[in-house]
Amino acid sequence: MSTLQEAEKLLSGMTQGEKAQLLQLVARDMGDAYPGIDSIPSVCGGEPCIVRTRIPVWVLVNARELGTNEANLLRCYPTLRAEDLANAWAYFRSHRQEIELQIRENEAA
Repeated sequence: MSTLQEAEKLLSGMTQGEKAQLLQLVARDMGDAYPGIDSIPSVCGGEPCIVRTRIPVWVLVNARELGTNEANLLRCYPTLRAEDLANAWAYFRSHRQEIELQIRENEAA
């Protein structure tokens, strides 16, 4: 049984109050999480990427800064959705220094 299946089983036996407490714990634990963005050490060196892909946020931000519009990004990366770009831009707004550093590091390489 997977961890998610075990959690579903536990949820079915919880009271509304217990579920609310659990939700607060999960929200606190998620902290700086962004929907649609994952940072996994074994994927792209842990750089924040669009989920389901290996496309780092910095690549999309850099392309946009170089003048590529969203329609072209979606055409160049067929696995991307408009929602993915919105998530990338939101992540960039909150992590500007991190993404700008990644752009500079990759330009220097």
